[in-house]
Amino acid sequence: MPSTDVLLVALGGTAGLRAADDALAGSVRRAGASLALVRVPRAREPRTFALTDLAWAVPARRAAAGALRDARPRAVVYSSSTAALLWPEPGAIRFDAPAAGNRPGRHGIWQRPLERRRFTAAPMLLPWSDGALAEAPSPHGPAVVVPVPVARSGSPGERDIAAITYGANPVKKGLDRVLAAWHAARRAGETLVVAGLGGRDAEGVRYAGMLAPADYRALLRRARVFVTAPRREDYGIAQLEALADGCALVTTATPGPYAALPLARALDARLVGENLAGALRAALDVPSPGYAERAHVALAPWAPAAVDALVRERVLPTLLGSG
Repeated sequence: MPSTDVLLVALGGTAGLRAADDALAGSVRRAGASLALVRVPRAREPRTFALTDLAWAVPARRAAAGALRDARPRAVVYSSSTAALLWPEPGAIRFDAPAAGNRPGRHGIWQRPLERRRFTAAPMLLPWSDGALAEAPSPHGPAVVVPVPVARSGSPGERDIAAITYGANPVKKGLDRVLAAWHAARRAGETLVVAGLGGRDAEGVRYAGMLAPADYRALLRRARVFVTAPRREDYGIAQLEALADGCALVTTATPGPYAALPLARALDARLVGENLAGALRAALDVPSPGYAERAHVALAPWAPAAVDALVRERVLPTLLGSG
């Protein structure tokens, strides 16, 4: 049986992670390399991060060991530092945030020291963002920042929705703060759409529930503003998608490897800060000229063709020993 060039061991616990893994797999294959993708079945999620990570890491080790026997890959990529914690064989680590950054105190009591050893032994790191690499334990091997690709989803429609937010995991995403700001800022006739979460509609607030990706992106093309107040942001794919589809981004200055935060500040600093209500009114009442066009230019490093070039020219030569 011929060997596979790259084995990708992925957790895929969320739709966002699955989409990111599929995007990386596509880039590898378009570069002409063969790839086997093994996804860990959804794990139970106990009450603590320490136990949850163990519940994912154990089946990830089993899945990786089986795939190593079957695929006989030239290189292995573990998608997330959790997938790599109990690896049966060293490989590159793809991550949106390390345990060193998002598992403080008792939440990462066993993960952080083990992660340090894995990052030291990994032949390559593939962080999603510069912020993720900055949080990574040192020392570590060579690293290439490979963002999750983002592009416009279609032609913009009539901007008949005042604001939209993504409410899945509402505590982490700070939905309570978004709703408080919206109630303070809203004017008659304006509606905030909460996507990714069901709920009871109220005056000025409509819950769209879980949506197919195409339906969610269609809502973004109708919205004037995307508003969010996460308590920590490990990447922020929803914010990048909103920028790609022409929304102005109103956000708190959240800690973490928040890839869209520098973009938001550069595009319109008025819309970044703790005064969400004031930022909402600024975005709705006095929009920055050419915001959507400038956002499109700023997102050039996230363009699918740019990410493909990174994988083809910098990632695969190192992974496969030809660079």
